Amino acid sequence: MLHRSVFVCFLLGMLIILPLVLLAPQPVLAAGDSYVNRYLEASEPVPLELDSQGNTRLFSAQDLSAGKVLFEQSCMNCHVGGANLPDPTISLSLADLKGATPPRNNINSLVAFLREPMTYDGTEESFWCRQVPESWMPQAEIENLAAFVIRAAQKAPAWGVENFES
Repeated sequence: MLHRSVFVCFLLGMLIILPLVLLAPQPVLAAGDSYVNRYLEASEPVPLELDSQGNTRLFSAQDLSAGKVLFEQSCMNCHVGGANLPDPTISLSLADLKGATPPRNNINSLVAFLREPMTYDGTEESFWCRQVPESWMPQAEIENLAAFVIRAAQKAPAWGVENFES
């Protein structure tokens, strides 16, 4: 009899607690993480250049936070803080991204580079940066990754070599 009453109390407790847990407010991912909000100044959606014609697209703090996670998982071993460990003379600064052939300072051009990495002068395939096929990172994800890199190059303190020299 004692076991039955303990079991009934347990069930009643679960019926009360479980809905509270499931319906409790979850952390707001749309706000992005504190790095994105503070250093990338992206608490509101930010327009980033899509192509060389000047077309833009808004990227939310959530988009940039997702891109930051992808960067941390896939790129940070060689590009911590916007540096470029395989070739320290070329960083992920806006000036260096723009100076590449072809330039890599907008979303579409950086995505194209990530899909088919080329040397900085564009003359041959690069083996320093790994190729990111659609099967590994779908278009929306790779665009968020590119958006994070470009926004970090625009705003993050000490991103890439360029900012160390300023």
